[in-house]
Amino acid sequence: MGNNNNNNEDKGLLEGIKKIDVKRIKQVTNQVISKETGARLKAYMSTCMHCGLCSKACHFFLSHDGDPKYSPVAKVQQTLWKLLNQEVQPEDFLNIAKVAYTECNLCKRCSMYCPFGIDIAYLLSMVRRICFRLGVAPMYIQDTDNSHAATMNQMWVKDDEWIDSLQWQEDEARDEIPHLRIPLEKEGADVFYSVIGPEPKFRTQLIYQAAVIMNECGVDWTMPATPGWDNSDMAMYVGDYEIMGRLKRLHFETAMRLKVKRIVMGECGHAYRSVYDTGNRWLGWKNMPIPVIHAVQFYWELLESGKLQVAKKFSEPVTIHDPCNIVRGMGLHEKLREVVHAFCSDVVEMHPNREYNFCCSAGGGVINCGPPFKMTRVLGNKKKADQLKATGVKVIIAPCHNCHGGLEDINHYFKLDMQIKFLGDIIYQCMQKPNAI
Repeated sequence: MGNNNNNNEDKGLLEGIKKIDVKRIKQVTNQVISKETGARLKAYMSTCMHCGLCSKACHFFLSHDGDPKYSPVAKVQQTLWKLLNQEVQPEDFLNIAKVAYTECNLCKRCSMYCPFGIDIAYLLSMVRRICFRLGVAPMYIQDTDNSHAATMNQMWVKDDEWIDSLQWQEDEARDEIPHLRIPLEKEGADVFYSVIGPEPKFRTQLIYQAAVIMNECGVDWTMPATPGWDNSDMAMYVGDYEIMGRLKRLHFETAMRLKVKRIVMGECGHAYRSVYDTGNRWLGWKNMPIPVIHAVQFYWELLESGKLQVAKKFSEPVTIHDPCNIVRGMGLHEKLREVVHAFCSDVVEMHPNREYNFCCSAGGGVINCGPPFKMTRVLGNKKKADQLKATGVKVIIAPCHNCHGGLEDINHYFKLDMQIKFLGDIIYQCMQKPNAI
């Protein structure tokens, strides 16, 4: 079952602190605070009353029997307060980085319980930014960021491998729907469909399913043959905002090159957050150059318009996991439920749900910090495991990649014996396919 891994196993942290000193720490901290933050950070830091009302919002706090060090306000105290007071030595960054990167998912649930609405996720993201600028971050997420920088996708997928994956899934799907196509480089399409790096690498069936949904619903769509197809953004979560900006700019520029009407993103939460919140802010854009919607909203539109038809109901009882970034962050909880209820005959809600959901404990880049910190997030999500078990069902619908990773890990560790499905899995299985043989 493993143990609660510690940061001493991570070379990214150990090697990073060897290269910094107090002077460098002060310099970088002052640069980030003075040039990249402003009234928002000052207001949060001066408003916090240290009341601790945020504590019971945090799955880490609840999963560790109320250990006060896991309280959101305590995490800020251990990190940003020390940095602002310039009380930090290089060796302190072992704990600062561990707290900021692996003991907080930036899920923003605590902000809903704070009487002043303080965004603690924003505060800890600034700690990550300082850590990254100092070169002190977990090795695995640094490697993912390097992949973004080198290939513009998070999985080191080469250009020809990307195209091969699409052609392979097109060939597979044509056995079911003979005239199906995955259109590449089609100018002027209504939809540019973008996915995240793991899909061509590990979850190619999701590309297959998306192609079937697009074709059977008569969608005018395309995918690019060039970098810009990956909408994911671990650069955002490691604190490399320069690469984050490059990723978002390329994503939009690719869509603009193809002259599409809008971008539809696959079932990923953090990528959506990067596009509508963090990435566009960093680029200084008042508005996004092309409209962007998440897959949940797109499925809902197809259902509402009558293009997506239900052939049969999924008969097993299911529960709905609300991904933080598309529900608490974007309010898609009711559209998600309308689609699930349309395709499923027995839906059992977790409690709490919707914007009060508990995080999967994998988002926020935490799962990308790698094996040294796996048990930190798994043991920190016992609360979610208890919540899932209480439903009594065996199928979870979770429309987000990182949520799948986190839920799969607690499913195995806490022996929940549950299946985790994407919304697209259910739709593909239960939709009408008029052109199928």
